[in-house]
Amino acid sequence: MEVKNICCIGAGYVGGPTMAVIAQKCPHIRVTVVDLNERRIAAWNDENVENIPVYEPGLAEVVKEARGRNLFFSTEVDKAIDAADMIFISVNTPTKTYGVGKGMAADLKYIELCARQIARVSKTDKIVVEKSTLPVRTASAIKDILDHTGNGVNFQILSNPEFLAEGTAVADLHAPDRVLIGGDTTPEGKKAIQSLVNVYANWVPQERILTTNVWSSELSKLTANAFLAQRVSSINAMSELCEKTGADVNEVARAIGMDSRIGSKFLKSSVGFGGSCFQKDILNLVYIAKSYGLNEVADYWEQVIIMNDHQKRRFAKNIISTLYNTVSGKKIAFLGWAFKKDTNDTRESAAIYVADDLLSEQALISVYDPKVESEQIYFDLNYLETRSDTENTKNVVVDKNAYSACENAHAIAVLTEWDEFKTYDWQQIYDSMLKPAFVFDGRNLLDKTQLEKIGFIYQSIGS
Repeated sequence: MEVKNICCIGAGYVGGPTMAVIAQKCPHIRVTVVDLNERRIAAWNDENVENIPVYEPGLAEVVKEARGRNLFFSTEVDKAIDAADMIFISVNTPTKTYGVGKGMAADLKYIELCARQIARVSKTDKIVVEKSTLPVRTASAIKDILDHTGNGVNFQILSNPEFLAEGTAVADLHAPDRVLIGGDTTPEGKKAIQSLVNVYANWVPQERILTTNVWSSELSKLTANAFLAQRVSSINAMSELCEKTGADVNEVARAIGMDSRIGSKFLKSSVGFGGSCFQKDILNLVYIAKSYGLNEVADYWEQVIIMNDHQKRRFAKNIISTLYNTVSGKKIAFLGWAFKKDTNDTRESAAIYVADDLLSEQALISVYDPKVESEQIYFDLNYLETRSDTENTKNVVVDKNAYSACENAHAIAVLTEWDEFKTYDWQQIYDSMLKPAFVFDGRNLLDKTQLEKIGFIYQSIGS
């Protein structure tokens, strides 16, 4: 099938950028991104492309080039499904907060709703592509729903997991390490796979497009994220040992990273990993392993999460103990709230949990992040339900610039590695703070020598 019309259900961090790049690279294909969230679609259609809801370096330029030509954002879901040859499902798959598998299994209710909507609307044959990160064998569940509609429509289900790193998503889409496409091994399945291969082949070299069966594709995504998260937790585990023994975790990471069998990527110690994928995907892997009775496998991967949670908690504990065992009534300035630089995504950000622990100790927190809105910061804290929304609003102030956030603060906590933090006038910041002035660098971002020369008491992870 030659694909002329693509519909993507879900205009979030995966669907929006992925479809924007497909539209940019395939001007002969009409790409429509649909979402029921009217506010989000309005933001994607904002005349000023700087106001689109997902911040990624280079994304605004891609959207500007393709939007209105062959890239469209709409709330008319049924219309887009009906017109499409190929439908990407890119909706949220959060961890379940209820019932069997609570706290571990992926919640597939949005995926099922999508499948039922596609089944209801479709009058012609469709290729349905899983873009969301899903547990193994979700494709068969989608196929069951689609094949029992009575409409006489033939559906092929493909798995095409995303391997994007937020903050470099556009670069990753323009030049991916690999594109993975899984589908049925039947002649019809192979044709469907080739249809999607042909889309990516407009700009991705053929040798980087891998095809597998659908189960391998689904499991590859979970495995990749688990391996990457495991590296982060491994170096973070060593960071605590470094602090006790007088070693420097950065020197350790550099030394082992030069071993070609290990490599240097994902060995940067920090306050802990966040984002929408690592924790959710590992918990999903743990749940799948447990459901097959593979308890040792489940325990092994669960330890990656336990280590990450420990790293966040001990960062907060260290702030409290260093500030003379009390932060009650003390102002702590947070530089950064996003889970990493160059994104406005805050899902599972370390900042949320560090703030939560400090607020439980009656600290007063001022936050500055260059890309995260105040509404999101309060939403993140309120979502934990540790205390009332009113208490969070009372004890957390969101500042428009870093200098006012740090003024009269007892301490600064660096929670996101935004490059701009390195360029600040740290003498001015020091002069405006209460003394002794502490900096807790959760990203090993700042120049220790420079800050100590100014007069700061500086602490970083792993040294």
